[in-house]
Amino acid sequence: MRGRKADGASRDMVYGQSFAVSFDYPVHFGRDCFAPDSDLLASVLARRGGNGPHRLMVYVDDGVAAAHPRLIENIVANAARHGGAISLADAPAVVAGGEHAKNGWSGVRRIMESLGRRRMCRQSAVLAVGGGSVLDMVGFAVSLVHRGLRLVRAPSTVLAQCDAGVGVKTGMNEQETKNFAGTFAPPFAVINDAALLATLPQEHWIGGVSEAFKVAIIKDADFLETLIACAGRLRRRELQAMEEAVRRCAVLHLEHIRTAGDPFETGSSRPLDFGHWSAHQIEVMSGFSVGHGQAVSIGIALDTVYAAETGLISGRDMRRVVASLLRCGLPVWHECLDRRDASGEPEVFAGLERFREHLGGRLTLAMPHPVGRQTEIHEVDRRVMAGAIRRLKRAKSTA
Repeated sequence: MRGRKADGASRDMVYGQSFAVSFDYPVHFGRDCFAPDSDLLASVLARRGGNGPHRLMVYVDDGVAAAHPRLIENIVANAARHGGAISLADAPAVVAGGEHAKNGWSGVRRIMESLGRRRMCRQSAVLAVGGGSVLDMVGFAVSLVHRGLRLVRAPSTVLAQCDAGVGVKTGMNEQETKNFAGTFAPPFAVINDAALLATLPQEHWIGGVSEAFKVAIIKDADFLETLIACAGRLRRRELQAMEEAVRRCAVLHLEHIRTAGDPFETGSSRPLDFGHWSAHQIEVMSGFSVGHGQAVSIGIALDTVYAAETGLISGRDMRRVVASLLRCGLPVWHECLDRRDASGEPEVFAGLERFREHLGGRLTLAMPHPVGRQTEIHEVDRRVMAGAIRRLKRAKSTA
């Protein structure tokens, strides 16, 4: 609004617009959630009422489809059994998964085009079944169509069930930067089906455990003790142990999103990204040959050593964390950490600057102080951090 002073000079008028929007979504934990006789999907689609049946498009990660050859058949049978609640707008589509699904825009465009062809509207729903990359790709496309359809996520990896699948973000890799493009788009619901985890390759089975360690180290000392105690069981693929780890990790993430006061990350602090400044850089430096979970393991090990070297946690706690990551079968070092730039510094330090830029110019890193609680630091002693890299290399070689 514009106004004029008495002398005729213009002056600014301001109307302070402010409103609050409430978001809510259930996160279900179970097994065989898409069996033909399961009522879960139908109840999820009907949870906000409205006249049924609710139109649904389904996208399934190609790796999940291969590992669970009856999954698509079961989803179709489930929809047929619940015809009063579910109407499939098209046959379930299989989409490419893996980190490369997040690189480039072709996959996003194909999803958007298929939603457009079937005239999906804001009362329609999309079910995405897959790893974090597929959830990001499909979720990003869904958030753009009509400014957001109802997305039901069914994460198929430990990493996604612990973290990415239960949060409020989508992300695509661009400009040689992890998650450069993306949206804040809370899901309509999340279905964490433990049965989807049983066929995971060991790399993906254990990779997600790093996110459980991450959140335990900075938020829940008791949970950390549980992870340390059951490291061997997790490595041996005991599903009950993994279900507990996934549930406790997911709930800690959800509680942070709900209670921390900044769900859309408008500030300069990202406490749930403990260890991620180097993890994202390691992924990029390795050409994404290092999976996200493995990169996060290295990143939290690195920051845990740094925290001990700077007096934030005890040396004993640091050694227990690093040893437990190794007992789980997670890495704490990668050869790209040996690379040096023209000045002789580790190339991975470029991740600090990328993080600083992403946070608006002020570096803010979450650190444990002590284990189970967190503090924030705004400066990093690069000499100490370089020493932490060397220490981790020794730990790896003696494991």
